[in-house]
This record gives sequence, C-alpha cells and structure tokens, in this order.
Amino acid sequence: MNARLMTVRQIIAVFSILTLVRATTAADAPPLHIESIIPSAHQPQETDPATIWYDDFNGPEKPYGEKQGELDPAESFGGSGRSLLCNYPKGSHGIGNRKILFGDSPDHRAIARRGEKFEEIYWRIYVKHHPNWVGGGEAKLSRATSLTSDHWTQAMIAHVWSGQGDSLTIDPASGVVGDRIVTTRYNDFANLHWLGNKPNSEFQFSSPKEGGWWVCIESYAKLNTPGQKDGVNKLWIDGKLACVRENLNWRGSYTGHGINAVYLEAYWNQGSPVDQKRWIDNFVVSTKPIGPVTCPRNPLLIRSEAPANPLAWQAELAMAGDTPKPVWRSKSVSGAMRLTVDSTNGEFVGDLISSNQLASATTYICRVREAKASGAWNEWGSWHQSFMTEK
Repeated sequence: MNARLMTVRQIIAVFSILTLVRATTAADAPPLHIESIIPSAHQPQETDPATIWYDDFNGPEKPYGEKQGELDPAESFGGSGRSLLCNYPKGSHGIGNRKILFGDSPDHRAIARRGEKFEEIYWRIYVKHHPNWVGGGEAKLSRATSLTSDHWTQAMIAHVWSGQGDSLTIDPASGVVGDRIVTTRYNDFANLHWLGNKPNSEFQFSSPKEGGWWVCIESYAKLNTPGQKDGVNKLWIDGKLACVRENLNWRGSYTGHGINAVYLEAYWNQGSPVDQKRWIDNFVVSTKPIGPVTCPRNPLLIRSEAPANPLAWQAELAMAGDTPKPVWRSKSVSGAMRLTVDSTNGEFVGDLISSNQLASATTYICRVREAKASGAWNEWGSWHQSFMTEK
C-alpha cells in the first residue's frame, strides 16, 4: 500500500512540475511575428552596379576568402532555400562564418571588385535566432574592416556585436596613429584604440521574445577625411535607425587602403549556455543604402511558429513611418501559416481603400495579433518585418 501511495504522490508531483513548466514556457514564449515574406525572384542588388557582394545562399556556394560551417537547407528567409547556420553547442564559442575580401584588400583571396578603393560601404544581413534564445552574451555578428597587409593588420574595424543585456551595438576601433599603422596582426587589441560603443540599441536583438523571426540588420561605415574627425558608423534594425557614431577618427591621415572586407561571425566569447542556433541570410555589401528585401505587390506573409497554434490570428500592414497608418487588414486566419495580401484574404483600408494591391516601390511594415480562448482578440503586437514592394 505504501509503495502504491508513494507512486501516486510521485505522479502528482510530476504532473505539478509539468504543469508549471508548461505555464512558464507559454509565458516566456515569443509572441507571434511575421517570420518572413516570400521575396521577389530577383532582387535589385543582384544587378545594381553599386553592389560589391550579393549572396542569398540559395544557388551554388560562392567563394569566400574564409568560411566555416554549413548552409542549412531547412531554414531560409521566405521559407525555401538555404541560409548560413551558426551553431552553438552548449559551452562552445559558435561554429559558422563567411569572410568576403574585396576592393584593395592586400590578401590574394580578394574576389570582388578587385583593385577598387571604398571609402564607405553598407552591408545587410537577415538574422533569425532559435526560438527562446538564451543569453545575449558577447556574441559577435559582423564587422567591416580595412586590411593593410597580407597578415591582416588593420587600419579600422566597424564591429557589430552584442551590447548590454540583449541589445545590439556598433563598436568602432582604429589601428592608426597619425599616418602610421600600429596594429601588428589581426585583432591586435593591444594596439587598437576604441572610439566608443554607446548607446546600445533599444531593440532587444537577443531577447527570447524576439526569437523565431528574420530580423533585417543593416550597417554603414564611412572613413574620415584624412586628418579630420568626420567618420561615421550607423546601424539599422528592422528598418529603424538604432545606433549612430559620428565625428570618428577611423584612420588618422592614413590613405593606403580603404574598407576591403566584411565578415559574418558566430563567435561567442563566453560560450553558449545551452544548445541553440541562429541563421544568417540575404547578405549584401554595397556602396549605397540597401534596405529590406523587395517583394511582389501582393506579397505572401509567413507567420512564425508558436508553442501551440492560436485559435485564430490576424495580420495588418501599414506604410513605414513614424506614425504607421494601416492600409490592409486580413480576415481571421485559422490553421494556415501563410497569408497572401490581397482583397480576398483581407481588406485594403486608409490610403489604399479602393486598391487590390499595395503601392509600388513603397516600404511597408507588419504586425499580428491572436485570438484568446474566449474568442476576443489580444492587443496587436509591435510593427516589424519591413519590406519594399516592386516598382
């Protein structure tokens, strides 16, 4: 009898723990997002003369100066194709990188726009974190740099990596004094001087709440005029300006090399606390602003996964701006993860009230909400997932 009673007690205890775990998991689960949008078959950057590098990771693998890690055929912006997998087994520093060398890079592996000199560049990626991602840590994401020798001494570095908490920041550094390169090797921290990494982004890039959807990250670096302090470094997250550094003395009066490399990185200084992954897609380097992906005027939205499928969900679109005004609202959606923006699945409102498609060459943003068990709607989530429509 006692053995049976103990078994019953154990069952009750286990049931209570499982109930608590489920409740905690539900409470901490990321809210619904538009995970991605199916982009147009051809993106403007593929043929734009301003483009230095373009890789959506879907075709034959492109040559890089250095690379580590695999492409993942199970994850891609737009739901099909591949992306760069950044894998983080528990305790590891991360596996996965791509390094593109271009322009006047002194390394023989430079493969794009060889011989040209670039004083300013933009670079863009899309990043998706594993749902319920754990820890902001000291995870690197990308950097642009000016290599000045075949052993990778550096005149400047424009770092994009984790800031305080779950934020993202830019952290510019210089390897020049006067007109002289003082770094003696790659990442020569003893001889680099740092130009300031505040403020951090308001957007909580590494937060568990922001896992499970593709976030657009665009960066900009402009070298200072030799001898002046007028360099610039900027970061946009999901189409919004997040961090700015101005009046930078990137390179003193050194003029030997311009910006000639961009690296995509996974390195985590402290090591990942759990097994998890993140992915990088749609990598572009350009001499002009890049912006988000381009999509058809009746785009197909893809909703993020949820721990338990909602009873129903609804999407809304607005023209991007300081005060978004909705231009399309979907009907209630049950079960389906994909939704076409048209007059069958929803209603065009506001400035597009008489339309059957979105305006051309216009940037839009999305938001979603889900139904409660009572049938009432939750509040709308935040505006996110900006995209540009075709011309």
